[in-house]
Amino acid sequence: MKENDGQNPLLLRTVPVQRKGPTLAPDSTRVLLRPFHPVRKDAARRIINRIMTLPEDEVNRLLARIMKEFEHRHEQVESFYLHRFQVVEPLMTGKPALSAQRKALIGSCFSHEYSPEAAALFNPSIVPHPDQGNLPKGSVRFILSLRATGEGHISSVTFRIGIVDRENTIALEPAVPYVTEPAVIENLVREKSFFARQINESGLRSPFCKRVAEHLPETFSLDDLKRTLEEERRKSSRFDAEDDKAAHDVLLLVESNYQVRFPPESCLSQRILFPSVPSQSNGIEDARFVRFRKDDGSFTYYATYTAYDGRNIQPQLIETPDFLHFTFISLSGAAARNKGMALFPQTINGRYAMLSRQDGENIFLMYSDTINFWQEEKLILEPRWPWEFMKIGTCGSPIETDEGYLVLSHGVGPMRKYCLGAFLLDLKNPAKVIGRLSEPLLSPNETEREGYVPNVVYTCGAMLHGKELILPYAMSDHATSFATVRIDELIKAMV
Repeated sequence: MKENDGQNPLLLRTVPVQRKGPTLAPDSTRVLLRPFHPVRKDAARRIINRIMTLPEDEVNRLLARIMKEFEHRHEQVESFYLHRFQVVEPLMTGKPALSAQRKALIGSCFSHEYSPEAAALFNPSIVPHPDQGNLPKGSVRFILSLRATGEGHISSVTFRIGIVDRENTIALEPAVPYVTEPAVIENLVREKSFFARQINESGLRSPFCKRVAEHLPETFSLDDLKRTLEEERRKSSRFDAEDDKAAHDVLLLVESNYQVRFPPESCLSQRILFPSVPSQSNGIEDARFVRFRKDDGSFTYYATYTAYDGRNIQPQLIETPDFLHFTFISLSGAAARNKGMALFPQTINGRYAMLSRQDGENIFLMYSDTINFWQEEKLILEPRWPWEFMKIGTCGSPIETDEGYLVLSHGVGPMRKYCLGAFLLDLKNPAKVIGRLSEPLLSPNETEREGYVPNVVYTCGAMLHGKELILPYAMSDHATSFATVRIDELIKAMV
């Protein structure tokens, strides 16, 4: 199709979009029980010593009051306190015999509540639920993932369940009033050959890193790695800053690959993926879930996300077959950088495919033989229209349609206003752009432009339901709502 300067009115085509709701606002009453860490060890010791001076009846009275105040807000509160005591017990002088009540009281002083979505509940993605049983004809059950942001602008991933019926009416199940973190699966076994490739493709090629890789057993645990790092570091100069950094980076890389599991009896809206490792310490941001069809016809779910430690960002991946067991995977290679990666819902010609924005401005296409390593990218789309002159990016994984892969995008224009757009890629050759919207699909209206970040609409993924696109979207980085659009009208409006 003929290029133009963005002024030809014949090519400025809008798409009728229905804003439907419901709207999800952040709920500060949904709280998470978390470890509390005093700034210094000597402060922690003083807290413990003060509790040790209390008579037993006072310990029992204080603990009873704390339990009355908090046990209805969380599950197994006392067990959490006892676990926290075990963590801080090494700070105690000697090993005095303590009652379970005194241990729990000490543990309560090293615990606190955190409200994950006190500030915002936004940037949603949507996928079909693995369980489609007991539904009326024409209805689909879905999982909505959301970025929840609380105190300190720490972001985590939370979930809701909903149903869209044959009339495209959207209903969400009520969320449970509390949230729970999963248990980390300990003592994962790692392969030395895979680790060696990881550190090489992550640019960790110093002599120190090579020695660490050589001295690891063929299969190793995180403890094995820490022991090897200490042994190899002792062989270096005490003041070798380069080896110090290499040891830190290797440990950070391996810690970023881990697994967690929720109890099967937990409700989906109860589950939260909260930052667990240093690379995510300030946030698990903008998870873009996709139902991925494997080459054997079975399905799993992947989500690209951005790990943020307060200074550095790193694109990463989550895999889950059931939203109970989650595997966190680091992405390595020269092309695994910047934000906005979006995985295709299946392999293409036997290779994984991903959209990305390495330069922070344009959209690229990448291929890889393995989902962990990405080396090369190809530019496929640049800003073209005034509403996207500053930069463009993807808004979730490509959606397979009969006409091509539909990709939702975002464009940033004057006054840093974010609008949603869309483009279409060839099914056999996704490097070929066969259509794109000249006007925004969705722009912030007067009721949506106020929020934590004004003048923004954004999404991390949509879902096809018959001939309708179900589009959850965030409003100014604060709350989330839903819109729908007919897929034929959307593609017809492309130039």
